[in-house]
Amino acid sequence: MKPLGLKRWRASALSLSMLTLLLVGCGESPRADERPNSAVGDEKPGLLSRVFDSTKPVTVPEGTDLTVVLQQTISTASNRSGDTFKATVASPVVVDGVTVIPKDAQVTGHIIDARESGRLKGVARLDLTLDSVEVNGATYDIATGDEGRRGKNHNKRNGVLIGGGAGLGAIIGGIAGGGPGAAIGGAVGAGAGTAGAAYTGKKDIRVPAEAVMTFRLVRPVTVSVKS
Repeated sequence: MKPLGLKRWRASALSLSMLTLLLVGCGESPRADERPNSAVGDEKPGLLSRVFDSTKPVTVPEGTDLTVVLQQTISTASNRSGDTFKATVASPVVVDGVTVIPKDAQVTGHIIDARESGRLKGVARLDLTLDSVEVNGATYDIATGDEGRRGKNHNKRNGVLIGGGAGLGAIIGGIAGGGPGAAIGGAVGAGAGTAGAAYTGKKDIRVPAEAVMTFRLVRPVTVSVKS
């Protein structure tokens, strides 16, 4: 009887030990799981703070000049009001020792007014403005004054061409027979002079690619700059 009781006691003790180990293990599991979560939680604020601390806003004031290089040719003969164009920043914009808009930053603008030159009258006109600039992958709206070009007034030259043509016609008419011949020659010469003025008088504006133009900001722009 005694050996049987001892066996039962040992079996009970063994079962109790296993139960204790299981309970201890279950009790420790949540703490093991908590450590990774708390570690991740501790890292998140640090990561976000590093992201926000890596940039800072810097304002470029109104009146700052922005010099750009055109990436395409613009002409009053081929472009119209509202057409867009691309350019790059020619020299960096620096505020308080910090480069806010770097050299070669992409710029977009549009044509405010493009008027084609007439052949006998009407002066060509071309007005451009900038709309946005790209810095570190972000696009910022900007507003600048317009930068314009004006064609030359060709009325004086046309008058010389027309008058010269009439005078030459009169001379030819006079040589041919004088009197009515001079009048006829003058009329013919005037027509030839007008045709010459129409052919040579058209003076469109052409701004070639890689031309350098300077625009002035009419309102400030705030850019996120890497610290």
